Amino acid sequence: MLRSLALLSFVLLLGVAEPQTTWAQSRRPNVILMMADDVSWECFRCYGAEDYQTPHIDRLASEGIRFEQCYSTPICTTSRVKIMTGKYGFRNYTHFGYLNPEERTFGHMMQDAGYQTAVAGKWQLNGLYNGLPGSQNAKRPQETGFHESLLWQVTKTKQGGGERFWNPGLEHNGRMITKEENAGKYGPDLFTDFVCDFITRNQEQPFFVYYPMVLVHDPFVPTPDTVGKQPITDRLNKEPKDYAEKKKNFVAMVQYMDKLVGRITAHVDSLGLGEDTIILFTADNGTNTKLRSRWNGQTIRGGKAGMKDNGTHVPFVARWKGHTPAGTVLPDLIDFTDFYTTLAEAAGADKTDDDPIDGRSFLPQLKGQPGHKRDWVLCHYQCYWNKKPGQFARTARYKLYRDGRYYEVPVDLDEQQNLAADISDEADTVRRQLQQLLLQCPPVPPGAQGKNATDRPLYPDVKNLLGGD
Repeated sequence: MLRSLALLSFVLLLGVAEPQTTWAQSRRPNVILMMADDVSWECFRCYGAEDYQTPHIDRLASEGIRFEQCYSTPICTTSRVKIMTGKYGFRNYTHFGYLNPEERTFGHMMQDAGYQTAVAGKWQLNGLYNGLPGSQNAKRPQETGFHESLLWQVTKTKQGGGERFWNPGLEHNGRMITKEENAGKYGPDLFTDFVCDFITRNQEQPFFVYYPMVLVHDPFVPTPDTVGKQPITDRLNKEPKDYAEKKKNFVAMVQYMDKLVGRITAHVDSLGLGEDTIILFTADNGTNTKLRSRWNGQTIRGGKAGMKDNGTHVPFVARWKGHTPAGTVLPDLIDFTDFYTTLAEAAGADKTDDDPIDGRSFLPQLKGQPGHKRDWVLCHYQCYWNKKPGQFARTARYKLYRDGRYYEVPVDLDEQQNLAADISDEADTVRRQLQQLLLQCPPVPPGAQGKNATDRPLYPDVKNLLGGD
């Protein structure tokens, strides 16, 4: 009802607008949010990567802002639920591969503000792994706030044995497109084509695109740029056993993902929408643990599913031509809860009782202003997928776990030197502040619980940890 009233108010406002005021003159920015799957800062040249070429994302950073301190959670679903709802996991996260359909998402919010909305890529939010009620609802993406969708893993985990890459089985606006229909095609290309087509069709009105990419999740397989003359069969979706071949394919996948980001950016610019469109690129968690990468003269092991920097510290670049100061590098802390709040401010959305309270807008920074910077970010992590849980709060420099472990992360990425027993005055002051924050948070359910966990507590009424600002 709230969403319907908000939309009605928007329509009425349009009806009384001055006739001389065109939408192009008064438009709010379009937003494109791209989120890569399983890849972190050590794989991007603009962050210091040595094994990968990422010219298109590097160019986005050079034309806009590269944020040095953006933080997700260690695994995909916890990050996706967090970024889509703007809430910490203790408020609404209960199952791997599941977004509660009662949650208000940034799709709903942007629709209510008058935007056309689309989602493409990886869904995996219907509750398939636990057979939850509504898991076979092919229209769940539409009910979650998106007018249009082209997605992998809505009502089937692997449709007919198909993977997300070659010969993919996908669902388009609730209709299954079988892997036989997509024979010879590459899923990431299909998603990118869909996004570009949506942008073209909606260029005369405000639009929001959420593109949770399927690249660069395993299996590590050839891309269209490296497949050569191999026949396009399901065998292409099988990962090689040899590490060198895996790494070679992964490098190609990172570089193809970068190429797709470049395609979308170039398409926006070709339509003359660069100054009207905020383009955001980030990733959901750390790189797969099977991989090693050279970064700034050292070797970084992939940290997916872990709580260390290589599992939770992700790339984030933003470009809004004519607004973002080109080539800026910002140390400002960005929490995944901040995206919803930022999009709401950019869209001029009316606030509702269902909106989250955990985020802080970074829209001022996108306009070259100082903004209201965070002092900390928080990670609350229990994914119910047989992974070790945990909770920490951190600044850019110091990181405190709920159990008291304390690290100076920039000089101790592997967290080998626990400072808890011997710290300076400055570090002790920060520790006390972070400790007070963690004491206000509900504890993480203990143990590496799997999908059959019986205790899944939620604490939706925990107060605003940002102090109401």
